[in-house]
Amino acid sequence: MGREIIAILRGVKPDEVVEICEGILEAGIDRIEVPLNSPQPFDSIAKIVDAYGKDALIGAGTVLTPENVQKVKDAGGDLIVSPDCCVPVIEKTKELGMQSWPGVITPTECFAALRAGADGLKIFPGDLLGVNGVKAVRAVLPPETAVYAVGGAGPDNFADWVAAGITGFGIGSGIYKVGMSAAEVRMKADAIVAAYDRVMS
Repeated sequence: MGREIIAILRGVKPDEVVEICEGILEAGIDRIEVPLNSPQPFDSIAKIVDAYGKDALIGAGTVLTPENVQKVKDAGGDLIVSPDCCVPVIEKTKELGMQSWPGVITPTECFAALRAGADGLKIFPGDLLGVNGVKAVRAVLPPETAVYAVGGAGPDNFADWVAAGITGFGIGSGIYKVGMSAAEVRMKADAIVAAYDRVMS
């Protein structure tokens, strides 16, 4: 896997998802999530997996139940991202050999997620905890913990988050909004990758 960025395609439709993902992958982002509150999300996931499964880590966001973890797996997905720290969702994800990224905001949730087997933590909403909050939480987490900021993180402030100990980002409306063309998404993705590379180089 390349850059530590997950593209969040909330609201994307199955008939546009492959073309949109093509631009995202060409820009250099190889982790893609389709939130389950999008239209026909399992169809979209299956289409992306069929087109790009060898080149990208693909899965779902807003995953709230173990049953939906199974449905993502059945569609070919390998990535489970949630807005909350739900231990049964984490355990089911790991049982199926998938990556688990639960949403957390407090130290209690962070450690509950890690104890349940999460691969990494999604600080959500990132702007609620903020850079200073992340810095404080990061100080008590195991140093090898992967921590992504989602919500409030973008090209203009990547450096602040990285300085606080963030290792990656989930980007939603900054890369895709309903109605955007594949060309618009590609432009956004290029700008995000350029900013990320400047900070990480």
